[in-house]
Amino acid sequence: MALKQINYNNLDISLSYEILHQEKAQTILFLHGWGSNKSIMKQAFGNCFKEYKHLYIDMPGFGKSQNDYVLTTQDYANIIQEFLKALNIEVQMIFGHSFGGKVATLLHPQNLVLLSSAGILEEKSFQVKLKIATAKFMNKLGLSKITKIFRSNDVNAMSENMYKTFKNVVDENFEPIFNAYDGKAFIFWGQKDTATSLNSGKRIHQLIKNSDFYDFDGDHYFFLKYAKDIEKCLI
Repeated sequence: MALKQINYNNLDISLSYEILHQEKAQTILFLHGWGSNKSIMKQAFGNCFKEYKHLYIDMPGFGKSQNDYVLTTQDYANIIQEFLKALNIEVQMIFGHSFGGKVATLLHPQNLVLLSSAGILEEKSFQVKLKIATAKFMNKLGLSKITKIFRSNDVNAMSENMYKTFKNVVDENFEPIFNAYDGKAFIFWGQKDTATSLNSGKRIHQLIKNSDFYDFDGDHYFFLKYAKDIEKCLI
């Protein structure tokens, strides 16, 4: 593991990363999802794609990469781009899981691999809609501190700046961005995914003109079981 400090928009950001197969000429970048870190991507793909250099990154606010700022998804993409420039690394393929799929798409690689990517707006349950409406009403009454009781445990554990970042990125409509991507995309999905539904994967496949779609018997983290199958599809 190593740390690299970059300056982005006059913000000092330190990123934790790891490189495997340093001697290889071509590089695959792996981007984790929200609330995760580089370790889960390495766990899945560390023994695959051995003809490529692997670059695993903890995005700001996750793993061992700290974040003291409120960011957008575009900020995340810009930060990763600055990081790649600082290391003088050109990537031939980017893997993005969930939130990392949105960041990967914004980086516009020649080859894009989406793993249960976020970015398609899905209908919220009645319970979720009720929580949101109640929280907004409480905020209008100046009772914002009370609205914390409506947050899930994982959200409630976030720092305030990461919670604000989460609100920036959670309900983005990426359909125009997927539609504008003109590289080659490989889309992989878990058939039992409840975080980003299988229909979302099929919709992204429709939007990205040059794309292949594969689904597997699994949930949002299906790729932990099917990494070798994904490798066979790509190589």
